[in-house]
Amino acid sequence: MKISVILAHPDTSSFNHAIANTTVEALRKKGHEVFYHDLYQENFDPLLPAGEIPKDVPLPTEIERHCNETAEADGFVIIHPNWWGMPPAILTGWVDRIMRPGLAYEFLETDSGEGVPIGLLKAHKAIVFNTSNTETVREKTTFLDPLETIWKNCIFDLCGIQDFHRKMFNIIVTSSKEQRENWLSEVRETVSASF
Repeated sequence: MKISVILAHPDTSSFNHAIANTTVEALRKKGHEVFYHDLYQENFDPLLPAGEIPKDVPLPTEIERHCNETAEADGFVIIHPNWWGMPPAILTGWVDRIMRPGLAYEFLETDSGEGVPIGLLKAHKAIVFNTSNTETVREKTTFLDPLETIWKNCIFDLCGIQDFHRKMFNIIVTSSKEQRENWLSEVRETVSASF
């Protein structure tokens, strides 16, 4: 299988990077082909220019490569911190530029204004690993878990992926080395069982 792994965290010593390394290692150990992108290390440009909005326009080489890999992927693993209940801006920009109409979704010509697209992605499974410094109960009751809504309902479901799993690791700032090792074991097990 071909699995797209997208990491969005600027600090290479972060736990997000440890999650990404564990994910890539687990996937390759099972013989999968991995499309791995550390968006900050690649200096991915998150700004969507107006000229890229139309469906059938020529794209910059880097964006076309990401689009081709996204179209070929059998699954996705997205890794990022929870910042203000949102993914980092660089990852939001990746979604803006890569999850394009005609590639990830398509609106029906007969749509009467509902704006519900048809998902076009080949992939059937998506996993999102997040880190946070907010307690789980507070995240769900006070903030209503916005990352679950964004990734499950607003992105992957609309692009045709219903098999979705998300795990939040928290609280990072006070976590022990032992806790982090246990979390990485959970990442390894989740990825290996999913793909």
